Amino acid sequence: MKRQQMVNGIVKETAEKSSMASSSNGGARSSRGLPGPGASQEASLSLTQKFIQITLVVTAYWTVSISMVFINKYLLSSPDLKLDAPLFVTFYQCSVTVLLCLLLSVLSRVAPSLVSFPILRFDYKITREVLPLSVVFVGMITFNNLCLKNVGVAFYTVGRSLTTVFNVILSYTILKQTTSIKAIVCCTIIISGFILGVDQEGNSGVLSYMGVIYGILASLCVSLNAIFTKKVLPSVDNNLWKLMFYNNVNAVVLFLPLLLLNGEIIVIRDFDKLYTFHFWMMMSVSGVFGFMIGFITGLQIKVTSPLTHNISGTAKACAQTIMAVMYFREYKTSLWWLSNALVLGGSGGYTHVRRTEMQRQHDENVKARAAEDAKPLRSPNSVV
Repeated sequence: MKRQQMVNGIVKETAEKSSMASSSNGGARSSRGLPGPGASQEASLSLTQKFIQITLVVTAYWTVSISMVFINKYLLSSPDLKLDAPLFVTFYQCSVTVLLCLLLSVLSRVAPSLVSFPILRFDYKITREVLPLSVVFVGMITFNNLCLKNVGVAFYTVGRSLTTVFNVILSYTILKQTTSIKAIVCCTIIISGFILGVDQEGNSGVLSYMGVIYGILASLCVSLNAIFTKKVLPSVDNNLWKLMFYNNVNAVVLFLPLLLLNGEIIVIRDFDKLYTFHFWMMMSVSGVFGFMIGFITGLQIKVTSPLTHNISGTAKACAQTIMAVMYFREYKTSLWWLSNALVLGGSGGYTHVRRTEMQRQHDENVKARAAEDAKPLRSPNSVV
């Protein structure tokens, strides 16, 4: 609905501009004042271009996001690699992001007409201000990868499904924001799907309790990451690219002691495929995809809407689950599929409820401001 309204607005604006241009050229409009054929053709072309743009961006988001999950699964728990170093994989991905940010910053100076990217100048003060977010960020991406390492790709969506629930809890405990009954019902559906999914995964004999714990911790960190991001953004002039750079710089530094404490330096040193082209190619591709997912997510929100982005993410998770079941040739019970439906349905329902509530609140604020503006001004000489 939101996308259709946006497209209709673009078509209407295009038609009006075309009509005005036709009038100034003379004879392009009929004697009755209706738009000539040129206006409808231009509007139709604009609509087609908009749909093509949305299709390409959504397709790119699905491709990058799903590919990244499967590539990470290969790096983290493939029997071919046999690499037990999840922190090193995450550390390398953050390093690639830092290098890509620096490269784009240089290119924006050399060819500003081709590359639009903020000029990056390292500032220790900003690094310190971003540090609390970076700690949460390290926890988020670490627990994400540890969850993916210990559970199957098919169960990954359910394993990390409590993010919405933690959003509600943290909004109340930290931000003191209350939640509607409808939103709480949606969260209850998500929790029911999560519990049922864990039960069915356990019945199949492939459940990793550590993977479930990592998934819960990852969901908590995702919620905390959103809260800390809002607090830290003013430190980087509300520029998400600068935030990505400083966040990943801090993450690279924070990962170094973790690599030592977890013994992964020795694991990497003794890894038999350390000097193979295939290994570093897969690692680099995962790093590039990690960088791209941030860009493509923002682009999808820009060309559609936040609501459409959430719906796209939910549909992508469903497709990812089906692809994983088919690719790994897994058998899942009807109750297992029901758990996924509950999780995805509850998440989609929560998105719709929150969007409706925000729209209603916005409309009420607009009416209140309009009523305030409509009040007659009291004369300073009037008698009370």
